[in-house]
Amino acid sequence: MTLPQVTLSDGTTLPAIVFGTYKLNGASGVEAMKNAIDVGYTGLDSAFNYENEGALGRALRECGHKREDLRISSKLPGRHHAYDEALATIEESLYRANVEYYDIYFIHWPNPKVGKYVEAWKALIEARKRGYVRSIAVCNFLPEHLQRLQDETGVLPSVNQIELHPYFPQAEARAWHKKHHIVTQSWSPLGRANDILQNPVLNTIAQKLNKSISQVILRWHHQLECIPLPKASGRKHQIENMSIFDFSLSDEDMKAIASLARPDGRTFNQDPSFYEEF
Repeated sequence: MTLPQVTLSDGTTLPAIVFGTYKLNGASGVEAMKNAIDVGYTGLDSAFNYENEGALGRALRECGHKREDLRISSKLPGRHHAYDEALATIEESLYRANVEYYDIYFIHWPNPKVGKYVEAWKALIEARKRGYVRSIAVCNFLPEHLQRLQDETGVLPSVNQIELHPYFPQAEARAWHKKHHIVTQSWSPLGRANDILQNPVLNTIAQKLNKSISQVILRWHHQLECIPLPKASGRKHQIENMSIFDFSLSDEDMKAIASLARPDGRTFNQDPSFYEEF
């Protein structure tokens, strides 16, 4: 299966669905990632804090695919936002995975109380100049944080990766991103520790289309012009999750899913205006 591609503002590309690797570690993590590549995923999303950059690198070396055909990412942890520390951490990310470059590198959280995310962003800009990374991006940044990056550096990220699922569709953030040519990636796209996969509205749509609820949700992300990041360790679910490009949701379906939005839709109250992750 050849995945549709999304062109970012800097001219680089990402597949329209990316494989999430959170909690895929060690030998079993390597096998899960190799399986994902084998069934057709060309983008894999990791992070320094996931402690699986080494597993990602091994999967790349053993998968039998050319490095240039794959898109891999990692993320800078909050404890290393200081400029020099950020650059050293990116270098460590490269060494851990034993790769020459990352296709995309993120700041994992803004951590606004610490207040060093602009410093970290300047380090990512430098890392791109040095060829460590091809594209620079952020996770969990609110429009106010993004605006500050633009005001102080003149550079906006290519991607903002945010919590996004039918209970928390992030319409305001998506609109800001679109206006400023930032691609939205969705973490926790299928909900995490909530009941979304048993939702009766989604079940009705899934039965009508003869698809799974997961496929309906991931197709919803695609039609919102977001890139979902589903995680699955088993081959069957990996294939199911990426098989979303042979059907469409109707306007009626999209409206029904929109009705599921909740004001308190964040799964674990990880509001970037105050939540900190190091």
